[in-house]
Amino acid sequence: MSRSRIDQLAGKYMNHDMISLHTELPDFPNGRISLLYTVLSHQPLAASQKDLLSVVTSLVQMGLDTHDMVENATGAAAVGTQGMRTQQLRVLAGDYFSSRFYHLLSQAGQIETIRRLSEAVCDINRLKMSFYGKAKQMKMNAEEYLHIGAELKSGLFLSFTAVMNGVHAKLWPDIVNRFSRCELLLQELGKVERTSSLPGSWGVWHILQEGSEEDRRLLADGKEDAGLIKTLLHKYDVAEKLGARLRQSTAQLQSLIQRLQSDKLTKELQPLLEPFLAATGQQRATALKELG
Repeated sequence: MSRSRIDQLAGKYMNHDMISLHTELPDFPNGRISLLYTVLSHQPLAASQKDLLSVVTSLVQMGLDTHDMVENATGAAAVGTQGMRTQQLRVLAGDYFSSRFYHLLSQAGQIETIRRLSEAVCDINRLKMSFYGKAKQMKMNAEEYLHIGAELKSGLFLSFTAVMNGVHAKLWPDIVNRFSRCELLLQELGKVERTSSLPGSWGVWHILQEGSEEDRRLLADGKEDAGLIKTLLHKYDVAEKLGARLRQSTAQLQSLIQRLQSDKLTKELQPLLEPFLAATGQQRATALKELG
């Protein structure tokens, strides 16, 4: 399923003039949706509903991610009336996407899917509260940041284990969690290059955990100082460490996919790994190995 096909199907239910004109939306979860669609295509119980299930899952995920963009009241007030209006629209946009999910599934008589996805949303929100609480109290470590982040990304998709058969049902939780971890690591690599995204990133938690006492103090005192953070990220080789973790997670993901016992499915899933391989310089090495 191509990106244009996914965007076209979901966009039909997401496009709204008020939203597009007055606020930005989070990135579409194309990778995980493509992963879900491709695997569902090989499930006898779900193949005929793969378009619907992929669209509603993307709507729920976009709703969750849009709500995550809403700043707290203090942050919103700091940017004035326009900022508050933007935040309000994000809340409404998230609610709007969720309402379309319920509507589509109820029309199709997919009550069990509504139940499973709704339960997943509740679990995700509980996990977010724990995550935010630990972060605020500075009780987070770098590995926990990755672990919880991957769980938050994979939560909705795990609910489809029930419609999968045999080895697919057995491997799906690990595949979607490892894929989500790869996505998160790729995002964290991007944050190293985007100054505005550095506070609260993996690199910050890594330095707070592994840095010298002086650097930890500097970071704690100047956690909004992007220049300081970038200097420390370079000092502690954060980009290289993230790249190493992404290489490891990608290799683990490839191994899991090989165990699906379907050459056709393995071949269909391979393009989804290309962003991870490219980011870590493995794409050329993998291609040469296959040619050899």
